[in-house]
Amino acid sequence: MLLLACEGEIQRFDVALFADTGWEPRAVYANLDRLTAHAERHGIPVRQVSAGNIRADALDPKHRFVSMPLHTLNPDGSRGLARRQCTAEYKITPLKKAARELLGYPHPRRVPRGVYAEQAIGISTDEFTRAKDSGLRFLRNVFPLIDLDFDRTRCMEFLAERGFGETVKSACVGCPFHGNAGWRWVRDNDPDGWAEAIEFDRAIRHGYPHATTQGQELRGQYFLHRSCLPLDQVDLDAPPKSRSKKHLRLITSESADAAVDSMEEDGDPDGCSPWSCRSGEPVTAVDHGHRELGTLCRCDPQQRLGIVESA
Repeated sequence: MLLLACEGEIQRFDVALFADTGWEPRAVYANLDRLTAHAERHGIPVRQVSAGNIRADALDPKHRFVSMPLHTLNPDGSRGLARRQCTAEYKITPLKKAARELLGYPHPRRVPRGVYAEQAIGISTDEFTRAKDSGLRFLRNVFPLIDLDFDRTRCMEFLAERGFGETVKSACVGCPFHGNAGWRWVRDNDPDGWAEAIEFDRAIRHGYPHATTQGQELRGQYFLHRSCLPLDQVDLDAPPKSRSKKHLRLITSESADAAVDSMEEDGDPDGCSPWSCRSGEPVTAVDHGHRELGTLCRCDPQQRLGIVESA
């Protein structure tokens, strides 16, 4: 979307925001630097916003509880998924804060009725069901890729045509939503990140340090990989059993197996994308002063504010 705005194919953004969790792959930061330089040559500033480093915060006994969707192995052998609030805390909240400031109404000032930012969200036509309203008066969502009839394939072609074909997905190095393919990529392309993920996986085996130092008894064990095995012991190269059946749509035992295999290999299809998530626990954004359901960002009636959540 930012490249489209640079070329004038969609309305120019006044600013692009990147919500940095502090634990992105090195390739994402390299791409962000390149994209920032490209956008600024076209008059679109790119700003990074952050609520802190999610990895450091999660391992800090003095930091309040950081809720990531860790995979849990319960004492009875059953498996589960911990609550997810990291998207709201490390992406949605800093983006909302920046949007309010750019509109000229930082917290605790109330944004007047009729003043809003128009937020562009990169949902393509093959995912149009994810397009939702923001639920906030000062943020109105628009979907340029749907308007241009861009599907995922066209997006990838567009990037390749402009020399951005190697763009890497933005996601935390240690995101529990990774499938085997995602973990293999980290292992093979970001060795420092892989080492950090293994260390993190070991450190959270019995819960977050903050919880344990506060005397909170956490049942079961916690893992980054959905198999509930230590990350450095998982066979990431094992092929899915039913990869050839991924086209199945009927809910049968075979299609259920194929869906499980697909999740194991490819991971969650949406991960933690703000304002367009269709998996995991729903994310609720609360605006200071009154409760509202959030999804996010680009313009008020006088000035246009463009926000791109991810590179």
